[in-house]
Amino acid sequence: MPYLDAFLLPVRREAEDVYRKWAKVSAEVWLANGALSYVEARADDVPFGDLTSFPRAVQLTEDEVLYIALATYRDCAHRDCAHRDEVNAKVMADPRLKNMMIDSPVDGKRMIFGGFNSVVSSV
Repeated sequence: MPYLDAFLLPVRREAEDVYRKWAKVSAEVWLANGALSYVEARADDVPFGDLTSFPRAVQLTEDEVLYIALATYRDCAHRDCAHRDEVNAKVMADPRLKNMMIDSPVDGKRMIFGGFNSVVSSV
């Protein structure tokens, strides 16, 4: 089953157009470097919880909106994530991504990311 990387990103509302262009290039970069799929989504129904929530996780402010990105790879059987590691190494070296980081609409210090093993998948 596919392995997933998830990224939770606080984006300045004033920079959403820039971010959407950035997201489109990100999808191109991940796919060109071997990811099986790549999705970006804008938060729609994510309430600010009393104790925990997606907005709290990134310390979302009123002038920001939340995005989530998901990249998929071949499975990481027995903690062997060679495909994921190979794709991410290429992604991080890709000049298209490096150029975008110069004036990022995302506060990278508050971005949350991690890898997940699928337990159920229709892919």
